[in-house]
Amino acid sequence: MSKGTIKKVAGPLVVAEGMRDANMFDVVRVSEQRLIGEIIEIHGDQASIQVYEETSGLGPGEPVESTGAPLSVELGPGLIGSIFDGIQRPLVDIMEAIGTNLKRGVEIPSLNRNTKWHFVATASVGDEVEAGDVIGTVAETDIVTQKIMIPNGVKGTIQSIQEGDYTVTDTVAVLRKEDGTTENITLLQKWPVRIGRPYKQKLSPDMPLVTGQRVIDTLFPIAKGGVAAVPGPFGSGKTVVQHQLAKWAEADIVVYIGCGERGNEMTDVLNEFPELKDPKTGKSLMERTVLIANTSDMPVAAREASIYVGITIAEYFRDMGYSVALMADSTSRWAEALREMSGRLEEMPGEEGYPAYLASRLAQFYERAGRVIALGKEGREGALSAIGAVSPPGGDISEPVSQATLRIVKVFWSLDANLAYRRHFPAINWLTSYSLYNLGKWFNANVNEKWVDLRARVMKMLNDEAELEEIVKLVGMDALSAPDRLKLEAARSIREDYLHQDAFHEVDTYTDLHKQYLMMELVLHYYDMSLEALGKGVPIDSLVKLAVRESIGRFKYVTMDKLDAECEDILQNMQIEIDQLLKKGEEA
Repeated sequence: MSKGTIKKVAGPLVVAEGMRDANMFDVVRVSEQRLIGEIIEIHGDQASIQVYEETSGLGPGEPVESTGAPLSVELGPGLIGSIFDGIQRPLVDIMEAIGTNLKRGVEIPSLNRNTKWHFVATASVGDEVEAGDVIGTVAETDIVTQKIMIPNGVKGTIQSIQEGDYTVTDTVAVLRKEDGTTENITLLQKWPVRIGRPYKQKLSPDMPLVTGQRVIDTLFPIAKGGVAAVPGPFGSGKTVVQHQLAKWAEADIVVYIGCGERGNEMTDVLNEFPELKDPKTGKSLMERTVLIANTSDMPVAAREASIYVGITIAEYFRDMGYSVALMADSTSRWAEALREMSGRLEEMPGEEGYPAYLASRLAQFYERAGRVIALGKEGREGALSAIGAVSPPGGDISEPVSQATLRIVKVFWSLDANLAYRRHFPAINWLTSYSLYNLGKWFNANVNEKWVDLRARVMKMLNDEAELEEIVKLVGMDALSAPDRLKLEAARSIREDYLHQDAFHEVDTYTDLHKQYLMMELVLHYYDMSLEALGKGVPIDSLVKLAVRESIGRFKYVTMDKLDAECEDILQNMQIEIDQLLKKGEEA
């Protein structure tokens, strides 16, 4: 264990000398107050330490002690429903121990050492086990069962294992290794946050993470195990989108990282998540959620750690075979922490003062997402999907963090302040967003073989509308031909009846894929039939005012049990109304 003394203090950066035996990324305790920090640079016997707590009052000559271990997270029962800060300190436990005024240098274990968990053994004495094999389970909440796995790098034969009530540090099984030594297995594992957890195989991203949000699933789907970025200016609905994804996406576990966000935004999450009902089980959403609360008034350096702590916890549940959705809100604040530390280290700045390695750090974070076959003989399949919010200043996505993120992620949901001001939610701009995942084959096979064709027509109609709108602005609506006016009406129907979705309406908040297909088909069927009638001399004004259009608009509020019957009714009424118009035209 290396011991040194402080030489210099510059904000969150502390330079210590006499640290010749220390290693990069070792956790250190700084000063008599034992502030927690991490070594980020070593020159000779001098170590640069980023301190994750307030450094005011520190001075040269105070002691620095290395723990000899990298920054690690504790993984085991007790994670679900917990609220941690950026370095996995349990905020509720700290409040109970010392009150609401968070003191510096607090040392409280991340997972409670007194809580007893009921361990059910699934392996037996004499079983040969290796890293990743499940030897038992713990029912952590009514929704989540934690699988107790053999830690990485451990292999052997089970010598003893017993069902019972244990704390996270009690031995639940003893393993005899090949060299004759024994290893005690506890409910608790530790893992260094900067190293991705290993897996057997990474699978191709060929199935979607269904979210129930029409603009996402239809136009810009994210793959299970995929990565997406949600950039947008203040007030454009980033948090609403992330709440909807946390609630409805096809994920068993949600890890929500509030990284450097304002305190009131994090307070909203902390207040709302326990009250949100999990639609799948009817229980509180917190029963399958881990929250990492790192607000803007907490020390800057801890923002950087919070992202890594969150994704390591997410990987742990992925290894159990769960589908995990990770929400990082927002990576811009994390990049600001990198910029701050880079400036303190006097490194050569890149664009706008961000460090030159910004893009590679972002890539290291996002590449830890994916759909994988986990370690162990069972061959469990787990998925970790990462959705990062980006907060570009003034909504200008030409800035370095947005650009570096866009080069890495495959899905870009561009939030638009103009749409938000028009009360169009989700405010995802369909002209500037994109998804590079090729999931059409899956949708055609699992929803309807016409899905890809319908989607392509919807996108083309929205693009054509944007061009026609420009013409209308210049020369007015009267200059458009009747077919173009009809196209504008159909596109408006797509925007208002299909893409606009009410997050607070009990039916409209979630739309399954079959309903999405029927909704697309209704709008396009109206357009096709009207275009045909237009060619037979029916006036455009009559087609625009068809009574059936009201039914198409209200179809989003139809419950699942009445879908097909209601769709059939609308199609029949559409046929009747258009036939009446044709007949009237013939008589005239």
